[in-house]
Amino acid sequence: MMNLPNKITVSRIILVFIVLILANVYYKFPHPYDYAIQVIAVIITAIAAMTDLIDGWIARKYNLVSDFGKLIDPLADKIFVMTIFIIFVETVNPVTRHSMLPGWVVVVVLAREFLVTGLRSLAAAKGDVIAADNLGKLKTATQMGFFVFGGFIWLNILPLQGAIKVMWCISMGIVAMITIYSGLGYFIKYRHLYLNP
Repeated sequence: MMNLPNKITVSRIILVFIVLILANVYYKFPHPYDYAIQVIAVIITAIAAMTDLIDGWIARKYNLVSDFGKLIDPLADKIFVMTIFIIFVETVNPVTRHSMLPGWVVVVVLAREFLVTGLRSLAAAKGDVIAADNLGKLKTATQMGFFVFGGFIWLNILPLQGAIKVMWCISMGIVAMITIYSGLGYFIKYRHLYLNP
């Protein structure tokens, strides 16, 4: 059960919770230690994101695909994505005093994940398998790019004002639209699962 890809997947969950802890304690430390903790959190996030590519590649290349991996990998992805989004929601812009990310974006992403997970459960009950398609992969790639952009803002390398704020809002809208569109794609493609009497 705990082959190398699965160990990497489980490590992603552990890394995400480490990031969550660091993101909730860094501001309690004096400068420059607080900023150093933020940098470490971003680096760990990048490593966690890379494990998402590595575990799947190893599993396919060396034929190490397992039922445990099929279960834990998408769960690890969802925990990772939602944790980063929520950290962005909790981060307050020191200039505008507004949240870095509005809550509706998290609701859109979370609703999509729940709905697609439900569809996959229905497919599994009927002996079918819903694999990630190109839209799903595009959604993941877009979110990862969004996290990189957000990481620079979170570290205040890119201050969230002026042109950066406009770009952030545009990228936020793009992520939301691709997330919704990719979810609808699954429901259209596999409509026979829930429309078949």
